[in-house]
Amino acid sequence: MCLFLIQSSFSQAPEKPNSSEIHESIKKLNFLGSVLYLAAHPDDENTRMISYFSNQVHARTAYLSITRGDGGQNLIGPEIRELLGVIRTNELLKARQTDGGEQFFTRANDFGYSKHPDETLDIWNKELVMNDVVKVIRKFKPDIIINRFNAESAGKTHGHHTSSAMLSTEAFDLAADESYITASYKAWTTQRLFFNTHWWFYGSREEFEKVDKSEMLWFDTGVFYPSLGLSNSEIASLSRSMHKSQGFGSTGTRGTDKEYVQLLKGDMPKDKSNVFEGVDTSWNRVEGGAEIEIILAKVESEFDFSNPSKSIPELVQAYVLIQNLKDEHWRAFKSNQIKEIIAACSGLYLEAVASQSFITRGGEMSVAIEAINRSQQKMTLKSLNVVPQNSSVQLNMLLENNSSNKEEVSFKVADNATYTSPYWLEEKGSLGMYTVKDQNLIGNPVSEPVEKIVFTVEIAGTLIEFERDVIYKYNDPVKGEVYQPFEILPDAVSEIASKVVIFNDDQPKEIPVKIKAYKDSVSGVASLGAPEGWKVSPDKIDFQIQTKGEEVTVVFTVIPTKDQSEGSIKPQLTIGTEVFDKTMVAINYDHIPKQSVLLPSESKVVRLNLQKKGQSIAYIKGAGDEVPKYLRQVGYEVSEIAPEDISINKLRAYDAVILGIRAYNTVPELASKQADILGYAEQGGNVIVQYNTSHRLVVTDNLAPYELQLSRDRITDENAKVTFIDQKHEVLNYPNKITSEDFDGWVQERGLYFPNKWGDEFSAVLSFQENGDAPMNGSLLVAKYGKGHYIYTGLSFFRELPAGVPGAYKLLTNMISIGKNNFEKDIKE
Repeated sequence: MCLFLIQSSFSQAPEKPNSSEIHESIKKLNFLGSVLYLAAHPDDENTRMISYFSNQVHARTAYLSITRGDGGQNLIGPEIRELLGVIRTNELLKARQTDGGEQFFTRANDFGYSKHPDETLDIWNKELVMNDVVKVIRKFKPDIIINRFNAESAGKTHGHHTSSAMLSTEAFDLAADESYITASYKAWTTQRLFFNTHWWFYGSREEFEKVDKSEMLWFDTGVFYPSLGLSNSEIASLSRSMHKSQGFGSTGTRGTDKEYVQLLKGDMPKDKSNVFEGVDTSWNRVEGGAEIEIILAKVESEFDFSNPSKSIPELVQAYVLIQNLKDEHWRAFKSNQIKEIIAACSGLYLEAVASQSFITRGGEMSVAIEAINRSQQKMTLKSLNVVPQNSSVQLNMLLENNSSNKEEVSFKVADNATYTSPYWLEEKGSLGMYTVKDQNLIGNPVSEPVEKIVFTVEIAGTLIEFERDVIYKYNDPVKGEVYQPFEILPDAVSEIASKVVIFNDDQPKEIPVKIKAYKDSVSGVASLGAPEGWKVSPDKIDFQIQTKGEEVTVVFTVIPTKDQSEGSIKPQLTIGTEVFDKTMVAINYDHIPKQSVLLPSESKVVRLNLQKKGQSIAYIKGAGDEVPKYLRQVGYEVSEIAPEDISINKLRAYDAVILGIRAYNTVPELASKQADILGYAEQGGNVIVQYNTSHRLVVTDNLAPYELQLSRDRITDENAKVTFIDQKHEVLNYPNKITSEDFDGWVQERGLYFPNKWGDEFSAVLSFQENGDAPMNGSLLVAKYGKGHYIYTGLSFFRELPAGVPGAYKLLTNMISIGKNNFEKDIKE
């Protein structure tokens, strides 16, 4: 598609546009107008609108997502919180690569569902997020801003959604206020602010039809692009389908599709077909643009689809004139645009491939350079410059038509080079905000690659610099050519396999620490810090690794306290005079680039006095969680059962069957296996079902053996008051006594998607209340069924167990143990 001009560190594979795509990019080159779309999370954006403005209007279009979606769920793997934010950031970049937009963020952390913008803006730190929004506006300089959400919807929807619109509405004015200070950027006046309304904001299509639309504009976002062979809606669906971690695969549509925007600020265009009315979007917008307009209008109208290189002389002439523009903003943006169009018209392929996928600080390496001109246009590769080393290689190499030219350059990485990792995770943040020391990075989607090669090419008598990231690629027998980022990594990292280690008594445990080297001949000393009252032996362990990429494991013995306590153990590696205290998490999915995330190397340790009944658990995975891993920590034998292997006979071997989060949303085979699961409970088994959503259930009539209606009820305050509805209920007393203190220290939320209606056969165990709302009693429902039990819970065990919350372990253990005692008899006695 016509989107190849969006160059970023996200896309390692070089773009290879065809003639139709090049011609579309020339149309974009000739449009000097910008649109900024704004909402709260990845996947909130209206991809139909972004694609429409980028590909139909040809405006520079961007999406500002206030957060990175860290607080959402993950349908493709176990990553949650910050790691999920990394995935969703890159999914957004992939979406923008598809629909033609650009991407921005603020420092706000998605801390989970919020019921009111007052709470949201308090946790986020409104002043800092507002400054980030204003900074993005001043940097991007939009003529039009479009909000996804309604600023007047407080308490009616997600607090993040309303907050994003409130921030945008206020930032619209602040960005134009010269007295409001943001680093590096001057005041900017946006012409109009709109709200992208829709019938579902009004409850139904019928109600929306009745609305006065005199203050609205509409666009046909179903327009068809003959040069691409796709409708705008089809492109939008491809873009939306990039949000794979959220299960947002979308089927393309065709035909007219109206989108409405409601004016909030600025003047309503008299010509309602022109949202840019009053804004000169031609080259005449900038001083010195008139001559450029004449040249590029000819390029566009006389473009030769069979030989795009015929446009190069005029494009180079326009490039020279663009360099003389006084308007710094448009000069920089249009320079990058036209350079890539020149390269595309000539089939100029420039690439810098590292000989290895990673290197450490101070390391030396070589880079293979390829340059090939696939046109009759004469050009010469004058030099190569390694950035940031500023090391130049003079070549004066004639690039003849379709003749591959290869060179090799070597360089040394700086001793203080920035490690490859998401910049917003380099410092410890708060619940609501990430900490970013380098103010210049705020707003950027990802960290820029450190190492680059600048190719200086003489074309039509003009020197033009083309910048390319140093990348790494290899051949996969199945996938073929695979690109991934070239990374700068620490000399070594350390890792404790489990992020939570449970001590169920006061006996010592051996804690293996895995050490991995990223350079040859690494030797040093490993130590393990522990919380007060805990003991570690030995104090230090020497280690040595001969070859980069290899691992060794050292083992420490950790002795817990006598009584219940918790804290963190932290490995440290001392190599020479340097201390390394990071672990590296690799995120590797086919739809996004490989990511290496450096985080503090630590694990939580929890001393519990945990009693349990039953030993063996069958776990049926759902959308992806790590609950089995943490159940094994407390001594359970957990077997992960494939859906096709479910049968009553097989399940009889287990003390409990637990279904993972959203299993009934994501595992279609359960529709035919539900009778076996309920039959197991009826014959004496214990079935525990974790949260599902009512949308797209694979079973509709028999999710539970009795009436059970799911809702969107949730308790977002992790500190919300808990009340025990039946203090004598078995699940609160056996084998562990549950008290209100067991609900201290929970993270992000109490739970989500609670049932709001259930049969009398169920016993509601817990009641939660927050913000003066009515109590919610559906978080934990227990029913006797035949000889066994059926338990439905919306409590967020998938978050609490990895966070090492002691009370969550105790409560889940009691749920697993239910029915395996003479509890009622004991109570009577």
